[in-house]
Amino acid sequence: MVESNPNEIVIVKSEHSKINSVDFNNLIFGRVFTDHMFVCDFEDGKWQTPKIMPYQPMTIEPSARVFHYGQAVFEGMKAYKDENGSIFLFRPDQNFKRINKSAARLAIPEFPENYFFEGLETLLKMESDWIKPGLGNSLYIRPFVIATEPAISASPAATYRFMIICSPAKAYYNKPVRVLFAEKFSRSADGGVGFAKAAGNYAAQFYPTGLAQKKGFDQIIWTDASTHKYLEEAGTMNIFFRVGDKLITAPTSDRILDGVTRKSVIQLAEDLGIECEVRPVSVLEIKEAAKDGSLKEIFGAGTAAVISAVSAFEHADDVFEIPQLENSYASLFKKTLTHIQHNLSEDKHGWRHEVK
Repeated sequence: MVESNPNEIVIVKSEHSKINSVDFNNLIFGRVFTDHMFVCDFEDGKWQTPKIMPYQPMTIEPSARVFHYGQAVFEGMKAYKDENGSIFLFRPDQNFKRINKSAARLAIPEFPENYFFEGLETLLKMESDWIKPGLGNSLYIRPFVIATEPAISASPAATYRFMIICSPAKAYYNKPVRVLFAEKFSRSADGGVGFAKAAGNYAAQFYPTGLAQKKGFDQIIWTDASTHKYLEEAGTMNIFFRVGDKLITAPTSDRILDGVTRKSVIQLAEDLGIECEVRPVSVLEIKEAAKDGSLKEIFGAGTAAVISAVSAFEHADDVFEIPQLENSYASLFKKTLTHIQHNLSEDKHGWRHEVK
């Protein structure tokens, strides 16, 4: 059934929902998708009328520039539902600003704010049944843009497709992770696209991460490309170190993603009276802290993972096990964040955005 709404989004509803075939208690992250998707094409120098249609394969020519020159950026967001059935997003303005910042770096036209929020909220209201209440449950939201012009000359595309797809989710990491400090490979370099959520950033991580996994580690904590002396971020998370009672994290730069969860943790630390230093963090400093016992915690922060504790790290064949604290900063921040996201506690910073 095709219809249009007052916001000029053309809506084609799915005739049959697949929700009853989904086991929401045994979800594998990012494998199950909801009934509908948002699509908007950039043609003739402007974004066209947006559409919501049944989730489906799409036809794209093999010469589409995204396949050859990697013009693709994305975001990661979540929607939550409280016990009253209200739907909430967490700081979606930050995701909107970041996807356009990423797009600009890859010479992709920026997406209009009204299209983004009207499309996203309309889609979420249509998929409301896919958003399950309760801590740990969420609907993961993936906005992304790809270059669709069928041409293989090395230049920016003239046509693009902006899409939003959604996937029901539970916890991303169910147990503490083991990490390897990078010594050889780099995630990004000065002047590059490390700050952008560009698809190629993640593709380039897969090979070294695979090597780390063969050694029994889950993720790599990347070091600076010039010297490999300073710790920057993990594959899917920004990273925090607790030395004594002080929290330390690397500053953002053109190498490091400006994580929404990261900046929220920094603000929550201030709220909770926890000292947090944003400064370069050296490998040597963290190894010395691990040796003398002052390193209390390492944890990652990201949309998918929320907060993920690190149980061990390795560097230069030195392995350090990190005892798990009963009252850790990681558990405190995770509880505080998830309670704000699920409308279970006060939101004094106005981070929670209700979908009405």
